[in-house]
Amino acid sequence: MTAYGFHASHEQIAPSQLLRDVQRAERAGFDRAMCSDHFAPWSTRQGHSGFAWSWLGAALATTELTLGTVSAPGQRYHPAIIAQAAATLAEMFPGRFWMALGSGQNMNEHITGDKWPTKDLRQERLEECVEIIRRLHAGEEVTHRGHVVVERARIYSRPTNPPRLLGPALTPATAARAAEWADGLITINAEMETVQEIIDAYRGNGGVGPLALQVHLSVAPTLAEARRIARDQWRNHPLDEPVPHDMATPEDLDIVGRYVPDDKIADAVVISDSARDLAGRLRAFEQLGFDEIYLHHVGQDQEFFLNLAQEELLPALTDA
Repeated sequence: MTAYGFHASHEQIAPSQLLRDVQRAERAGFDRAMCSDHFAPWSTRQGHSGFAWSWLGAALATTELTLGTVSAPGQRYHPAIIAQAAATLAEMFPGRFWMALGSGQNMNEHITGDKWPTKDLRQERLEECVEIIRRLHAGEEVTHRGHVVVERARIYSRPTNPPRLLGPALTPATAARAAEWADGLITINAEMETVQEIIDAYRGNGGVGPLALQVHLSVAPTLAEARRIARDQWRNHPLDEPVPHDMATPEDLDIVGRYVPDDKIADAVVISDSARDLAGRLRAFEQLGFDEIYLHHVGQDQEFFLNLAQEELLPALTDA
């Protein structure tokens, strides 16, 4: 049976409120959650970007949820630091923390002043970082010189069981590469055919472990309001590559995002005014074999969504 989780969006909500939201999500019936790890929001209208690793400690300490984050080692974060942060959370909260490791986005990584690499080099750098993190979690002393440099690093406080490292993928090519190292796959909602191709690329190249999906949705009492929320908050996200990964600032994304048509937003965000409709559309993703589905209401106010989830949506999905 597919398990449903709550997505906590640091780009859109102040960390203090987001902590209250994830606690409310647990009371609503979610038993797991995930969060983003950004330095900048997707839009100036969103206006937030709390530090995920500080927030994760608070969220794990004040709930019983399993929690994960999607992060990008190699530029903004040195892989040894990410390995230490993850090891600390996994030691404090055994079996409750995971992370997905991606190649990053310029909007978050340019702050170091280093050159933004092309996708092929970012992929090579990511795979180096994964190897470094795994070795550090295994207790090794690591020295490495490549796209990143590590000099005699060792993590002393380690969990009994290292956290799972998932592979985030938006394309079949990335999914195929992730199959070589990941403990599972995570992707986002798209056309069913596209999502199936990503799954097939991962499994077809030997990928093991659970399949997870993040679903962006906009739900409100009326369709008109749900569409308004989606356009206001999420129109900068469904841009064609390489724009979302190569743009440097929210201001740049706002300029491009103003021209995104409503039908393209609707392709990237499940827009609805009905729990019954949402449940039916989510079951279609269940049929693709996802073990976990994380729901991200793209509005900044989560109250209506969480009430709906508790009273109608999660019971409908459980009954199914």
